[in-house]
Amino acid sequence: MAVEKSYEEINERIKQGKAVVVTAEEIIDLVKEKGVEKAAREVDVVTTGTFGTMCSSGAFLNFGHSKPRIKMNRAYLNGVPAYAGIAAVDAYIGATALPESDPENRVYPGRFLYGGGHVIEDLVSGKQVKLEAFGYGTDCYPRQHIESWVTLEEINDAILFNPRNAYQNYGVAVNSSNKTIYTYMGVLKPRLGNVSYSTSGQLSPLINDPCYRTTGVGTRIFLGGGTGYVAWHGTQHNPSVSRGENGVPLDGAGTLALIGDLKQMSPEWLRGVSYAGYGASLAVAIGIPIPVLNEDILLSCTVTDEDIYAPVMDYSFAYPQRVSEELGQVSYAELRSGSITIQNKEVPTTPLSSYAKARQIAQILKSWIAEGNFLLTEPVQALPSMDAGITMNNLEEKKNNR
Repeated sequence: MAVEKSYEEINERIKQGKAVVVTAEEIIDLVKEKGVEKAAREVDVVTTGTFGTMCSSGAFLNFGHSKPRIKMNRAYLNGVPAYAGIAAVDAYIGATALPESDPENRVYPGRFLYGGGHVIEDLVSGKQVKLEAFGYGTDCYPRQHIESWVTLEEINDAILFNPRNAYQNYGVAVNSSNKTIYTYMGVLKPRLGNVSYSTSGQLSPLINDPCYRTTGVGTRIFLGGGTGYVAWHGTQHNPSVSRGENGVPLDGAGTLALIGDLKQMSPEWLRGVSYAGYGASLAVAIGIPIPVLNEDILLSCTVTDEDIYAPVMDYSFAYPQRVSEELGQVSYAELRSGSITIQNKEVPTTPLSSYAKARQIAQILKSWIAEGNFLLTEPVQALPSMDAGITMNNLEEKKNNR
């Protein structure tokens, strides 16, 4: 008899402290031991996690009114420009924003760059941040300049809103040229000197929900150490990319727009980062629960690093020219082994996302749910998706043929 559960049933078990919750790592061995049907009956939720640089991130801030009032049209936080074309004292600080004294054309290797991501980390760390703003003066907003120090506690509202996070998969970066290049994938050494990759593989949220069956608008998640929600599909969301027989995309595919209360969050899980020769950004922690509503959903959660492939891209070409036909696809198992072979050369690999932190996020979310402190939400709208052709038969056949 097929396994069928509802969000209501699972949430009732969570409230009673009876829910069985495992991480996306733990479910792999559990299914091997008990089989899909038995595991689907026993397990209620699978937790995932990822922690890495996510440039398309930032925060909406409302500072409250000064006396006399000001209508900000230019605002700076620790010298980093924030977009103030919203309302009188609202601003949006983007993770990659740089001080005007450090414009992008002066970014060079070896120089630490303080940017919007660091401002966000300083705020959640409880530090004072210098606010300077300028207005043009009106009858209702006569003030033209303000300079003050603010903390996250003093700010009226602080909303983390990230337009594009949690890429489902991502290309692997190499450099075949004769010079070192500096990119958002890190420093790439010449003549295939290193390999840079991102995402947390078998722990990655959208890898475990490849067709977005349970992840949609309104899904409650772990975000930056607090609680957040999926607000919409992310920018550049493209579910139509090629997929393997297990439904896992062979390139970026899905992305998520995320929202949450910055005042709940922690500097451990929102970290400003600086990339040599590129700029500043923000490392974001995300954990998404997957309710085990049926066997198909559970089976998708048994994906392993051996099942997940990404294209190898040469960043020395006019980016983002793809040369996967020449350099091929590589599995996350190979990437996590520490080296891969490209053109008969063994090349060391370096992750841009932390697998150890992803594992920790999945465990924290697991404990929140198991302790009854985190209920699941059913999406109010599905994310744009393509039929990936996933069936129980072809997934089980792949497992059995290993």
